[in-house]
Amino acid sequence: MINKIMQISREAGEIIRAGFGKNLTLEYKTGISDFVTNIDKASEKKIIDFIKKEFPQQNILAEESGSENLNSKFTWVIDPLDGTMNFAHGLPIFSVSIGLMKENEIIAGVVYDVMNNIMFSSEKGGGAFQNGNRIHVNGNYDLEKSLLVTGFPYNIKQNPDNAIEKFNRFVLNSRGVRRLGSAAIDLCYVANGIFDGFWEVNLHPWDMAAGMLLVKEAGGKITDFMNNKNSIFSKQLLATNGKVHKKMIKILNIN
Repeated sequence: MINKIMQISREAGEIIRAGFGKNLTLEYKTGISDFVTNIDKASEKKIIDFIKKEFPQQNILAEESGSENLNSKFTWVIDPLDGTMNFAHGLPIFSVSIGLMKENEIIAGVVYDVMNNIMFSSEKGGGAFQNGNRIHVNGNYDLEKSLLVTGFPYNIKQNPDNAIEKFNRFVLNSRGVRRLGSAAIDLCYVANGIFDGFWEVNLHPWDMAAGMLLVKEAGGKITDFMNNKNSIFSKQLLATNGKVHKKMIKILNIN
């Protein structure tokens, strides 16, 4: 199964790579910062056509075309181009993210870092991998020595969940905070030990599905901001190496 998911991720990535730096057609969704390109749609069509051919009775939840519920135990959760704004502006940080959910649990996930040609993959209970090599979260316990990563929701001007204040606190309580523009890649970089922690609000299921499994399988921890178990439908996500988790929870809950 995982080999098939990697295969279609690469094929979708080829479409994205071929469209990078070319003239794009933009269609706005909720605002000036929230848009979809013709390449997002072409990538998603490639993935969905593959799923409908290989697994015609299974559900699909995709960013651009929505959900198709066939009352299956299995649901494909698809982000055909995570990091659309980066892509549209010529910044080569974006990915294809595909997760497979059985009932309410992600059992397989792939994130393809297109421009770096890095394939992250995981299956429940089978570990996390980067281009076939096993990866693990890092062993750092010191938040002040941590390199963190986050993202801002499209409605950041409304400052949901005091996102700006949380960002400021982590800047002052860590070695540094980065914002790459692709939540899927952020999660992969927690899984492979580059980042110590990642937090964000108002993510969508397709942003998180594959990356959450990668972090768990790499030995990391996933919760909401109150340290409760969360799912791909939660509006808060904290993903860490597990060692700085409680310290990040404390910062996230300062009033």
